[in-house]
Amino acid sequence: MTDLDELRAELDEFAQPEKKKSLSAKEDRIIAGFEEIQRFVEEHGKKPEHGEDKDIFERLYAVRLERFCALEECRSLLLPYDHQGLLGAETLQSKTATESMDDESLLTELEGLTGSSDITDLKHVRSTTEKRVVEEMANRQACADFEQFKSLFDNVQKELDAGLRETKVLKQQPEIMAGDWFILYGQKAYVAEIDDITRNVSGHKDGRLRVVFDNGTESNLLIRSLQKALMKDETARMIMNVSQGPLFADTAEDDDLASGTIYVLRSQSQAPFVAEHRELIHKIGVTGGKVETRIANAAQDATYLLAEVEVVATYQLSGINRTKLERLLHKIFASAQIDLTIEDRFGNPVKPREWFLVPLAVIDEAVDAIKDGSIIQLVYDPAAARLVKP
Repeated sequence: MTDLDELRAELDEFAQPEKKKSLSAKEDRIIAGFEEIQRFVEEHGKKPEHGEDKDIFERLYAVRLERFCALEECRSLLLPYDHQGLLGAETLQSKTATESMDDESLLTELEGLTGSSDITDLKHVRSTTEKRVVEEMANRQACADFEQFKSLFDNVQKELDAGLRETKVLKQQPEIMAGDWFILYGQKAYVAEIDDITRNVSGHKDGRLRVVFDNGTESNLLIRSLQKALMKDETARMIMNVSQGPLFADTAEDDDLASGTIYVLRSQSQAPFVAEHRELIHKIGVTGGKVETRIANAAQDATYLLAEVEVVATYQLSGINRTKLERLLHKIFASAQIDLTIEDRFGNPVKPREWFLVPLAVIDEAVDAIKDGSIIQLVYDPAAARLVKP
């Protein structure tokens, strides 16, 4: 059997998603509220603080964080997600009494935190991120060259009518690429261009999009803004080819969870070969838990080259078999696998696996190709450092 046949067989064998007990709606909201605080910390480099000179949203986040720390139900739920150390005792020790705030409007907005059972119900208040999303969605303009896109919209509708395409409910924020199609607030939306791509400290991709809508308008959105808008619209759909998604279940129930995270790591080892090729050497793996937990003891583990590692990319996937997906990724990049032997803490030789000499951009392409099923037509050419058709 050829490598291509083996890859096709791997795809055919992917199982239905593993069922997991879902979080309650309240737990989901608590986690979402904590993630807003984490994003504030990422953007500002500090915990939210009290003070009349502070932005009201920062003050809201400060009170929310204190409540998360004080309520054991919340604290125990959030600790596995707390990679920034925000739930430490110092948060409670350094707090100022909420009752001492004399900003009447702030106290009104905090009613959901201090009195109701819904700890994340901040009434009448939009986060700065939500405000930006609303502003960007509203800031549309006429698409001057819509005629070159009109045939694309017509063809997509014909393919939907013929059953060559289908729409899929979005259970989680999608990875957005140029050429993607969505239905947002009842309008078809086409991602025509992506520019200025960057990654934040968590490895999430962002960039500026040109999104064209079927009513002849367009918008210059950030990737994260479009993702949030899609999640906010309960009727939003992704338009897919019927052949897309062989690794993903199209019949996911409401209580299905993401069943895997592909993670890409970069070693901080000072070994000569690793140091020389650091930007190209990556460890590729799949986990069902938190990546941060998996790499917590990297410096003591020969699997991680006995050195700290940096998470350079993560991809959340649902409805997949983690073991087979990891095997598939390793088979794709088998020609670029690095042959290393190092001694563990006890002097025993260890051959770490999952380390590959491959650019991060190619890993991005491989994940996208796995999602849409086109990976069966591709192999990795280490000489050209790209995916090619055999």
